[in-house]
Amino acid sequence: MTAVPVPAGPVGDLDRHLRGYLDHLMVERGSARNTLLSYRRDLERYTAHLASAGVGSVTDVLPAHVSGFLQAIREGDEEHVPLAASSAARTLVAVRGWHRFLLAEGITGTDPARDVHPPRIGKKLPKALPTGTVAAILDAAAGQDPRGLRDRALLEFLYATGARISEAVGLDLDAAIDAEKTGLVRLFGKGSKERVVPVGSFAVRALSAYLVRGRPDLARAGRGSAAAFLNVRGGRLSRQSAWQVLADAADRAGVGGEGASVSPHTLRHSFATHLLEGGADVRTVQELLGHASVTTTQIYTLVTVDSLREVYATSHPRAR
Repeated sequence: MTAVPVPAGPVGDLDRHLRGYLDHLMVERGSARNTLLSYRRDLERYTAHLASAGVGSVTDVLPAHVSGFLQAIREGDEEHVPLAASSAARTLVAVRGWHRFLLAEGITGTDPARDVHPPRIGKKLPKALPTGTVAAILDAAAGQDPRGLRDRALLEFLYATGARISEAVGLDLDAAIDAEKTGLVRLFGKGSKERVVPVGSFAVRALSAYLVRGRPDLARAGRGSAAAFLNVRGGRLSRQSAWQVLADAADRAGVGGEGASVSPHTLRHSFATHLLEGGADVRTVQELLGHASVTTTQIYTLVTVDSLREVYATSHPRAR
């Protein structure tokens, strides 16, 4: 879409109120840096769309402009690829949040985004591995050299705690030592929300072996990093490297077709599913995963229902 020139003043109005909203998110809401960057990117694209439609002031925005923006990001243009339903919905959340803020502050008299709904997102069930497959992957990371000890500790930690990959690589040495001693670890999830998660005995043993016999050797190559999981240069292990650790272990385990789709988040899905299959209630799993809403966690119950159906279908004499 070709941008339509608009006067400098009105465009400044959009920019001024956008900055005010981002300041509100940062100072009063305490939003995380990544959240702010995401909102800024989405809303700057929105204000550019408004400007191209000849809208120069937040008071001139109509519901048609918001729905037109939603259609535009779904279709894409010369500079942007079409957004999937989930990404478009996330972008619309930022737009609706801004308009709610403008209305609450008395800057506008109406909320043009109120009745614009996000595209329907098909419910996609998480990928959960069977317990035997998870065990095979963990056993495949069994080297006794520093990297092997690190890899086993990392994968055991991911599966034992359901931690996100960012939470695992972001873990500091002090927290890892506390986890080894107490069997509990403090994790900081999205929005810097803190939660305490138990660490199982297998992960504690792997973590202890790594901290005693693996990490000191890796640390010698660096400059005193505070990270628990180190790379070969003694710095903090990256998310990409941690992903590769799991991929390599899956290959060595001979997981085959499943191995191609195994990711650190797969272990998190498996953690939640296996807990529910073992009798844990949804609220407990919600706390362990750090989900803000129980509805996010309830999708895992669909996985366990599917597994029950499969067992019934293969085991009951009259299932067919």
